[in-house]
Amino acid sequence: MDTTEKVLEIMRTEGQPLNAGKIAELGGLERKAVDKAMTQLKKEEKIVSPKRCYWIPA
Repeated sequence: MDTTEKVLEIMRTEGQPLNAGKIAELGGLERKAVDKAMTQLKKEEKIVSPKRCYWIPA
């Protein structure tokens, strides 16, 4: 499972808006890797932001 898939899975599992720091903490990932994965997910429109700096699956 690559980082983008793992980030998306963490978001689905939690069921609430999360920021990159919390995703990194929950997944045991590096913050830079999470930021990069989230940038990719934003481009693909797979995640949306209900409030500033927090994201949920689209």
